[in-house]
Amino acid sequence: MPPSEIVSVALEGDIAWVTINNPPVNATSAAVRAGLESAISKVQGARVAVLKCAGKTFVAGGDMSEFDAAPVEPHLPDVVQQLEDSATPFIALMHGTVLGGGFELAMGCAWRIASAGTRFGLPEVNVGIIPGAGGTQRLPRLIGIQKSVDLACRGQMISADELIDLGGLDVVASGDLEEAAKAFIQSLPDRPKKISETSVEVLSAVEFDTLRSDLKKRAKGQTSPLQNLEALQWAALPFSEGQTKERALHLKMRVGVESKALRHAFFAEREVQKPKAIDGAVARDIRHAAIVGGGLMGAGIATAMLGAGLQVTIIERDTAAAAAANARVAGLLEGGLKRGKISQSKFAQQLGQLTCASGYDAASTADLAIEAVFEDIEVKRAVFAELSAIMPQDAILATNTSYIDPEQIFAATHNQSRCVGLHFFSPAHVMKLLEIVRLPSTAPDVLATAVSLGKRMRKVPVLSGICDGFIGNRMLATYRRAADYLLADGALPYEIDAAMRGFGMPMGPYELQDLTGLQISWANRKRLAPMRDPNERYIPVADQLCEMDRFGQRSGKGWYKYEVGNRAPFRDAEVESLILEHSKSEGISRREYTPAQITKRILAVMANEGARIVDEGIAEAESHIDMVQIHGYGFPRWRGGPMHYASEIGWTETHRNMEKVARESPGSWSLAKRLEDELR
Repeated sequence: MPPSEIVSVALEGDIAWVTINNPPVNATSAAVRAGLESAISKVQGARVAVLKCAGKTFVAGGDMSEFDAAPVEPHLPDVVQQLEDSATPFIALMHGTVLGGGFELAMGCAWRIASAGTRFGLPEVNVGIIPGAGGTQRLPRLIGIQKSVDLACRGQMISADELIDLGGLDVVASGDLEEAAKAFIQSLPDRPKKISETSVEVLSAVEFDTLRSDLKKRAKGQTSPLQNLEALQWAALPFSEGQTKERALHLKMRVGVESKALRHAFFAEREVQKPKAIDGAVARDIRHAAIVGGGLMGAGIATAMLGAGLQVTIIERDTAAAAAANARVAGLLEGGLKRGKISQSKFAQQLGQLTCASGYDAASTADLAIEAVFEDIEVKRAVFAELSAIMPQDAILATNTSYIDPEQIFAATHNQSRCVGLHFFSPAHVMKLLEIVRLPSTAPDVLATAVSLGKRMRKVPVLSGICDGFIGNRMLATYRRAADYLLADGALPYEIDAAMRGFGMPMGPYELQDLTGLQISWANRKRLAPMRDPNERYIPVADQLCEMDRFGQRSGKGWYKYEVGNRAPFRDAEVESLILEHSKSEGISRREYTPAQITKRILAVMANEGARIVDEGIAEAESHIDMVQIHGYGFPRWRGGPMHYASEIGWTETHRNMEKVARESPGSWSLAKRLEDELR
């Protein structure tokens, strides 16, 4: 559409109504900016102009598809300044979410009216940039520096009620928004001083250093929170000087590697929700879900589903176990209540939609059933035999298995088109990743239902084919194997963990194993032992630790030792001696590795395995691998995921690093076609 249709002007007496209609979120594209510039000119002579948006929201940000191209005039800061300088004063009439460039436009208006429930923010930090149209310069002048830090540096949003308390709004309307604007105009107050002409008290040197230290610790290598903090301090300068600095840094950052990675993650999260396998399929309406097993995993799944508005029934082996499951879910809901995640009324509603029973009959009316029992194929088969006998023959049956082939689990189940894997990650009510495992027999509408359910639970659903460990745990096993080879060849656990934390991971592989427990991976290694390639290098140190009852934090010792009541890991001479003894027994001359050498090897292995998973058709695209790693395993979002990172440094470099890894452990690695293609 031409700018005149995207931004329209209608005169009603001496009131000009300026409407942005750029679905879905009225982003500040070049056409919107041009339309606004034209509209500002057209409304001159009116007593007042009202800026509003069609659709479900006010302007909810910029058009990120323009970020990799040269800026196109008119530039947003110029449009905002024209709003502020307009002889005809503007009222911003807001609903939905007012984010980024939308908030900057609103701050250029003389007055601001919002409907109750509207939320505001400057989320540019989440895509690796700072605001570029005066956001860091006007916001501190409008609401003060402290709250501006929360919005610009931490990416928080605030409600209309909070914003009016801070002085950022003139009216919060509970009824019709346009009627509220007309009522405001009837007794229009004197035009306030322009925000850009006011002053603000910024952070003292001590306050700045304290905040910077806290932001740096939480950012784990991401730089944009710190740059937003610095930009907010420029509000102490004359506005024109501060905005010029802001704009220059914004333009520099938006073509930087951090912004590219974060934008990749933003778009990939939307891409994975539309896998090709569900094209044309219609999701079923799921209202009642049954969960077999009310332990930690089952309770977490139940909590996530209650949060999605489902009626949930937990099936347990007896009344005592059912009561314990009920208490477990109630405890998780209470935790959400205490943290302000849910209201008291929502807590009561969700708890009221939970039933915990001791027999399978309670699942007879469920649309979907999920098993969350012990990772044993016979136990899982027995569960589905019971469910198949009691539930409708078209009800969806899902396994939460982490490793076992779902085809084997459902081998005796009638109508396997309704069978699917729903692999939740612990804690299931918190972790955002949901692996949807597709059997060859799974019907497209069942897959579409699984994706839809994942979205309802506010998770990132990623479709996976069948292989050992699916996408996530298969890559985790490879990650650990690469770390173990480094361990045997010269590194120690604390050195590998420190290198991966330095890259941006929340913890290294050995700290992570101690946190989650070594038992499950030990059991899986024993299961896979008969199938292991005899030429593949195998490091038995983890097995030896388990044989010594060193299972991680819960047992007080694993790769590290732990003090009672303290989760901090301490180096353990006993473990390090085991590692040195293994190297000696294998005739390995241990060498030193720098943190960069460690991370290069591990990241090359991860990218190679991800590429192999795509080659095999287990994942539809490399971006899906990135979503699994970011949302299931803590890969730093600002790095974009292992596949994006490999693209950023260059697949030729990744190939070079992977070849080095393969030479150091002959017979242990297969190069993906993606890497081999780099040689051609």
